[in-house]
Amino acid sequence: MNNSPDLRRYAPATDRNREPILEILRQVLPPTGTVLEISSGTGEHCTFFAPALAPLLWLPSDPNPDARASIGAWQHDRPCDRVYPPIDLDASDPKWSILQGRGYANELAELSHYLPITAIVNINMIHIAPRSAYLGLIAGASRLLPPNGIFYLYGPFKREGVHTAPSNAAFDESLRAQNPEWGIRDLEETIDLAESANLSLEKIYPMPANNLSIVFKRRVSRE
Repeated sequence: MNNSPDLRRYAPATDRNREPILEILRQVLPPTGTVLEISSGTGEHCTFFAPALAPLLWLPSDPNPDARASIGAWQHDRPCDRVYPPIDLDASDPKWSILQGRGYANELAELSHYLPITAIVNINMIHIAPRSAYLGLIAGASRLLPPNGIFYLYGPFKREGVHTAPSNAAFDESLRAQNPEWGIRDLEETIDLAESANLSLEKIYPMPANNLSIVFKRRVSRE
């Protein structure tokens, strides 16, 4: 009899959104390399996506140790040799240091075990994170992705400063009540920030529950 605690966490939205997200990822992700997932949360997404997206490898990450424990527990429950153990990565850091105690001097060297990172995926994070993480995510994608690498964002967005549904407006209000640094981001600002970081908008996909999938590609020239 196993008396060890079940460390798996559950996000109710995962069951609703994982199939639609997977459909988009199948269309837009490169065929090979490693997908770096920023803010993997419970770990339910990575253990669902990775087996369906072989031969891609999947590298989950999260700055929260409880989240990393949940990711590991889901990996134990649903073993897949395409998924790396979760790493400690905070999108708001000026550089994304992977190995603790090594500083930020050589970011790519610290990631060398996982290279080539050909895509970065972020699902339902930027509206429940401070602006520093939102900006750091875009900056990190610009730094780490190779030319033509894919940057995928999923979540709710305002369009031209206006909510796309009353439910999103209510959700935004509740987020800002919890933390004034949180809140649904503006789509146009996100595109402008990405474009200024050499990430070209490829396509916007409407998704269920008033969410969007936004796909960027790293420009070949590093301006």
